[in-house]
Amino acid sequence: MVYVSLPDTKERRLVFYLAMEEYVAQNIGSDECFFMWQSRPTVIFGRNQLIENEVNQDYCRNHGIEMYRRKSGGGCVYSDKSNVMFSYITRSENVNLTFNKYVNMVALVLCKLGVDAKATGRNDILIDGRKVSGNAFYHIPGKSIVHGTMLYDTNMQNMVGSITPSNEKLVSKGVESVRQHIALLKDYISISIDEFMAFVRNQLCSEEICLTHEDVKRIEEIEKEYLTDEFIYGNNPRYTICRKGRIDGVGEMEMRIEIKNNTIKKLNILGDYFLVGDLDHNIISPLIGKTLTAEAISNALPDDLSQTILNLTKKEFMNIILNNQ
Repeated sequence: MVYVSLPDTKERRLVFYLAMEEYVAQNIGSDECFFMWQSRPTVIFGRNQLIENEVNQDYCRNHGIEMYRRKSGGGCVYSDKSNVMFSYITRSENVNLTFNKYVNMVALVLCKLGVDAKATGRNDILIDGRKVSGNAFYHIPGKSIVHGTMLYDTNMQNMVGSITPSNEKLVSKGVESVRQHIALLKDYISISIDEFMAFVRNQLCSEEICLTHEDVKRIEEIEKEYLTDEFIYGNNPRYTICRKGRIDGVGEMEMRIEIKNNTIKKLNILGDYFLVGDLDHNIISPLIGKTLTAEAISNALPDDLSQTILNLTKKEFMNIILNNQ
């Protein structure tokens, strides 16, 4: 695997590295590329989430925490310089297989450090049943991109406060609760964060490509999209019906539907689920103009929705949209 490095050590926004993933995918011909990065305190939420649902914006503004959206699915996470972010770009077309391969590959690296790490659930790596790494993915033509957190350490107060109410009592309880469910790598290994990053690189990569300053300028052009209000805040379409549910192995789903004469006029599907196919083409477009009935919904949808949303069955989707839970 090829390690991709930058020509300088300048501090950059988190979204620079998301743009760097795109640039590497589009311009580096290697079959597999990898790089690690760290950012100043930032909340990053998934492509199908609404910022007002996921982020405590007042807390973030008051504590200097930046807020951005990414192009992959999954949930909202907090990142700072006490943890490490991984990016993996591969030529593989099958996002699901790529994702599983990557998560197990990272878990194996931790095992080589003597840590009993296991890949489990839909996107996590656990130590002693507690989450140390969460990951997400998306696909662009010809390449798959996987990225994720690695909790060496973190500011727990900011992690909880940035995504929960800022009431001090709630934050305090939240820190206690979250701390019981996450693992910090520093508690399991005796090496520094820099030594850990060097170990990961040596384990996974045998070559290096150093980008040029011209490459950096082109990455900064891609980054501009991530910085626009339109991309960060998105559009909030009007709706007359809201259906919500959580599906094991899939995630949270919130369907906002504009209905007229019991006919679906618009549909927006929010949540922390993972896309593996074209949501608009495979699910949303077929439902536009259909009546909100079991027969019409069933006839319009393909039988295998897991080819679009990871692990989703047609029955589970219909239960939510028809409010049959």
